[in-house]
Amino acid sequence: MSAALPNDVAAVHAMPRSDAPRVGVIANPRSHRNKGKEQLRERGENVRVAIPRDHDALVEELDRFKRDGIELLVISGGDGTVRDVLTAGLRVFAADWPVVAVLPKGKTNALTVDLDAPTPWTLDEAIAAYRKGRRIKRHPLSIAPAGKPDQAMLGFILGAGAFTLGIDKGQDAHRWGAFDSLAVAVTIVWGIAGTLAGSRRNAWRQGAEMEILLGPDRTPLPHSGEGDPKRRQVLLASTLERFPVGIKPFGNHTRGLKLGVLDQVKRRTTLRLPFILMGTKFDAMERKGFFQCAVESFQLTLADAFILDGEAYPGGTFDVTQGPEITFVTP
Repeated sequence: MSAALPNDVAAVHAMPRSDAPRVGVIANPRSHRNKGKEQLRERGENVRVAIPRDHDALVEELDRFKRDGIELLVISGGDGTVRDVLTAGLRVFAADWPVVAVLPKGKTNALTVDLDAPTPWTLDEAIAAYRKGRRIKRHPLSIAPAGKPDQAMLGFILGAGAFTLGIDKGQDAHRWGAFDSLAVAVTIVWGIAGTLAGSRRNAWRQGAEMEILLGPDRTPLPHSGEGDPKRRQVLLASTLERFPVGIKPFGNHTRGLKLGVLDQVKRRTTLRLPFILMGTKFDAMERKGFFQCAVESFQLTLADAFILDGEAYPGGTFDVTQGPEITFVTP
């Protein structure tokens, strides 16, 4: 990370009052809405600001925040920055987290949609919200190489199969000037169009080879028989409860860890996707290749890459569970 900071961080002055919360700020100057902002000059007595350059530095800064006894951790960035901070923070805070506020500064900010946080809101407002705002508890999902929980990453949206192509199209949407919910809408439309084109060898319809085993008993998720029984077109998992543009990828399931899976369905079945994403239920959905469920945990084996909050990671076998409970604050 470089040394640029958003104006709302730079505007914070000394807070000598003994009743002011101790605040630690992690700012990502590369986030879309932080670029080109002026540099911080005054940290303030109760506010500590860090711009870590890499993962190791991020862990060191969070460890310093913990030693300083911060009560409020402010993350200035998008969904990817939140993922990085929570993953590093897992090594530092374990199950004993400070209250967290997220200033939505990225190209996509799905977490703040779920939290109903305003765009934008400032550091001063986040500090005020610590005393008077709403507090919302969420468990990020945890994904770790099988049998290695100490290597877990924390995030909120996990995807595989054609979802990886959707992320690429989301980047195209950003280049066209579409951000936040508009970018999500553009990506959904493009994805549905892609699934309607060509044969099952088409990249959108081919999906990825994967095995999904549910719960501690590792019960295989049924396959509808549509397409290659070793492949799924899309996998999506999340612990968010509200999604951009009002989509409901998990149907009526809202709490906890949720899973949505789409087999290599027929093109005419794909025409129902917009309605399913808005929460409509159809008869025999699972027989036709649509699966929506809430799960305690699942094990995922992937031949291809997966996406966690916008970034691609190599495939393998992973244990996916709910992470620690974190309290978020909004105005």
